[in-house]
Amino acid sequence: MLEKMLLKNSSVLVVDDDPDVLTAVRLLLKTEAKEVVTEKNPENLRWHLSKDNFDMILLDMNFNSSINTGNEGIFWLNEIKKTKPETSVIMITAYGDIDLAVRSLKEGASDFVVKPWHNERLLTTIRDILKRRTTKSVAAPALNSDSIIGKELLGESEVMQEIFYKIEKIAPTDANILILGENGTGKDLIAKAVHQQSLRNEKPYVKVDVGALTESLFESELFGHKKGAFTDAREDRLGRFEVANAGTLFLDEIGNIPLHLQAKLLSVLQNRQVIKLGSNEPVPVDIRLICATNVPLAELANESRFRKDLIYRINTVEITVPPLRKRDQDILLLAKHFSRMYSNKYMKPVLEFDPKAVEKLQGYHYPGNVRELQYTIERAVIMADEGVLQSKDLIFSPIESKAVNVAEPSDLKLSSIEKNTILKVIEKHNGNITKAARELGLTRTALYRRLSKYDI
Repeated sequence: MLEKMLLKNSSVLVVDDDPDVLTAVRLLLKTEAKEVVTEKNPENLRWHLSKDNFDMILLDMNFNSSINTGNEGIFWLNEIKKTKPETSVIMITAYGDIDLAVRSLKEGASDFVVKPWHNERLLTTIRDILKRRTTKSVAAPALNSDSIIGKELLGESEVMQEIFYKIEKIAPTDANILILGENGTGKDLIAKAVHQQSLRNEKPYVKVDVGALTESLFESELFGHKKGAFTDAREDRLGRFEVANAGTLFLDEIGNIPLHLQAKLLSVLQNRQVIKLGSNEPVPVDIRLICATNVPLAELANESRFRKDLIYRINTVEITVPPLRKRDQDILLLAKHFSRMYSNKYMKPVLEFDPKAVEKLQGYHYPGNVRELQYTIERAVIMADEGVLQSKDLIFSPIESKAVNVAEPSDLKLSSIEKNTILKVIEKHNGNITKAARELGLTRTALYRRLSKYDI
């Protein structure tokens, strides 16, 4: 096989200040590569680069060195690329540094691996990079053919591309994932994409909206019950943990679980077993856990609201989904996607977008995010005539309107006056942030800061 032959003829440098890592990689590669050199001190990198030509460098993200930047790996990556730009570099990182590792790809790294890694996967990563370099292939890694990325989960913006890459890297692991983001941003689609790209993709994917579960149903729904455990328990029932066994369990709106129930969930996650209501017998479960919430992480970290030990348990890797107003270059892409979808549903020709309609779409602030855009386009497709979607067809949801708050302030505090002025101007311009900012004498960025400040 070409990949194995390339590695057999390659020299590899491993730079990590953990001697156990150096030993593990040397033992793994000594029969696979022509030469394996290990280095504990990154400040000797320049000497190694001047002495030898390496085909591959495995570089740790963090060192205790004199380069005190907080991201030493990025610094040394840049040094390698200045000296030997043709050398392929794989960054070695921990789960907590994945955002930094994704940034390293922009700085020229070929890939990154997460500790602890599977040996065969590390070998495959090295071989693939060597093959791509040899064949000059720059194609992105292939996605699962059934993946919803590019079909339902769309985005050309830089932030969404980073999320897609993060999904590709973390999905094959069994790391627990916490997805953060406002309502309507597509957290459920991201959870589904992670499952589709995981090694459990042929096993069950079970979604539970835990925020909708009453306290009395919480244990029964999640852990199951035996016949007669309570008044309406007429038969044995599997809980969602058991239904998802060997697959993925997605707990949506995790931030809404009351504190006393969080302890029960934590116990199941720690012990990897459930005890059904009406039974004393533990049942082992093997699930990949994904959680989502619209509650900011800083609020979750408040012990009076959420147990910190549970946060650590569910948050091995974190994915933050930006609101639509912060990825405005994706608005038209999504609008055209929804237009095609609903034109097909309602048996209408695919609509063209009038320039004024495009301007209106891109000028709105979307408090309901992608979900609001979707419903807006569905209404517009229904109302549009002559195959052209016009500005008048776009009616943004009154459900998301803050007009109910636009009342005269009950006090004369400057903050109250400013907030109500902003609300009135936004309402006047039907949610168009550009026009509202212009009338208020602010930049769009300054207005967004005030919207965030007043939770508008």
